Amino acid sequence: MAFDGLVIASLTHEFRETLLGGRIHKIYQPEGDELILTIKNNRESFRLLISASASLPLIYLTKENRTNPLTAPNFCMLLRKHLSGGRIIDITQPEMERIIRFEIEHLDEMGDTCTKYLIVELMGKHSNIIFTQPDGTIIDSIKHISLNISSVREVLPGRSYFIPKTTEKKNPLTVTKDTFFDFVLSRTVPVSKALYTSLTGLSPIAGTEICFRSGIDGDVSAAGLSPDEKSRLFEGFCAFMEDIKSCRFAPAIVYHNDEPVEFSCIALTCYGLEKTRSFTSISELLESYYAEKNTRTRIRQKSSELRRIVSTALERSRKKYQLQLKQMSDTQKKDKYKVYGELINTYGYDLEPNAKSLTCLNYYTNEPITIPLDADLTARENAIRYFDRYNKLKRTSEALEGLLVETREEIEHLESISTALSIALYEEDLAQIKEELVEYGYIRRHGPQKGAKRTQKSHPFHYISSDGYDIYVGKNNFQNEELTFKIATGNDWWFHAKGIPGSHVIVKSNNEELPDRTFEEAASLAAYYSQGRSAKKVEIDYIQKKHVKKVAGAKPGFVIYHTNYSMVASPKIDGLTLCQ
Repeated sequence: MAFDGLVIASLTHEFRETLLGGRIHKIYQPEGDELILTIKNNRESFRLLISASASLPLIYLTKENRTNPLTAPNFCMLLRKHLSGGRIIDITQPEMERIIRFEIEHLDEMGDTCTKYLIVELMGKHSNIIFTQPDGTIIDSIKHISLNISSVREVLPGRSYFIPKTTEKKNPLTVTKDTFFDFVLSRTVPVSKALYTSLTGLSPIAGTEICFRSGIDGDVSAAGLSPDEKSRLFEGFCAFMEDIKSCRFAPAIVYHNDEPVEFSCIALTCYGLEKTRSFTSISELLESYYAEKNTRTRIRQKSSELRRIVSTALERSRKKYQLQLKQMSDTQKKDKYKVYGELINTYGYDLEPNAKSLTCLNYYTNEPITIPLDADLTARENAIRYFDRYNKLKRTSEALEGLLVETREEIEHLESISTALSIALYEEDLAQIKEELVEYGYIRRHGPQKGAKRTQKSHPFHYISSDGYDIYVGKNNFQNEELTFKIATGNDWWFHAKGIPGSHVIVKSNNEELPDRTFEEAASLAAYYSQGRSAKKVEIDYIQKKHVKKVAGAKPGFVIYHTNYSMVASPKIDGLTLCQ
């Protein structure tokens, strides 16, 4: 969900409950566009993070501390001068805008009580933190915006502060039925879009949710709704906004296959049966959501070089494989040349000098055949020439048979590493994958390894099935090898996606007969942690571990098995408990 007016309303409500009446104890500016305020209230300390980052503007209560510069920036020093020891007397959100205004009472240099405003604007690339007088005169801001940068509003010391109205929108808290019908539902755009482009503070997902709750297709034209549909939509909208007015917030993150895809301060019923995780406060939600997002983003950035190496090696191997297939196809002519040589030896005794061809009966097919000849050579020399071609192509074919197997195995190995990179969640996962790339020569090992600093060891995923059985999932080839041949015992069950790279999945059976549900959940894990993750269905092979064998000299994680069972599974892992 966007950091929209609804989330701001939820934050404002939380801040009023926790920070109102509190005193500002410390002010830090760890980044050029970020503040941290320590606020003491009711014998508790709260740390408020405010970021005006253009890429990720945020505000929430956090327990995390940041490293601060040795010398405080000018804006931080100014706030310390005016607001240190100041008391927060009001926290408001003007007209459902993405703005939070802190009214702070403090003592001036003469010891008199006065008031200042700290205004936080969370508007994407236009985000800012602005410090003003009660009359709206700007004292300073964390970002200075001149008319050269923005023709809408200057944000500079001495200028008057105002909220820019770049689009004509109505306040959803005060909109009437007539205005809703005439202003919102008169547009020839999809209903969900008409809602969030006409009303302040609503994001696309809020528009979709209102339509879903009202039983209206959000993709149909707003102007094309019938009177009954318009009335239903307005009733659904009013019920939706009543939750906001009454501060009935339900912070939750929506997950799809254990990945956070959306967050909200309200219940998102439009996602149906997708997994959700509820939070006691919107700040706790935001900290968790962006921590997960940042972790995944950081891992993607750190793995970019490894992905590039694997991608380059894969492309090279696939080109080599296609070339070898073409060469193998060319060797199919070898048997023809062998027959030519034999027929020339059989029928070439009465060839005329300088003959350019020989027509005779092919005793293999009992059909006539014409064989091209080199007119400058004798029959025997022509036969030798064809036998030489046959032997050369035969040697090439025999060599290519081995090379094709090697190249195919190399491609499968690289594809398995690529799949492992898509599974990796932590730096230790990447370290193990990098070690495999080094071991097989895709990355050159630099420097002496003796006494090298070791990273924390990566471990397989550990899930608990609905029936209480332990399920382990390898994150890479080394872990697959260890799971199958060291951790699993003979009667444990082994699962793997059929014919595509993926994780080895082991279910510890405890020498018991597994329930059907556990088989289905293990198969879903094998489907999810495979190259077929994005498919609707994936075929899964499963068999008891004692029937899984390793081929001597094979790369880690590569096995053979026979007489296996198969099932089709959806790559979904919702509902399974992941042990940390």
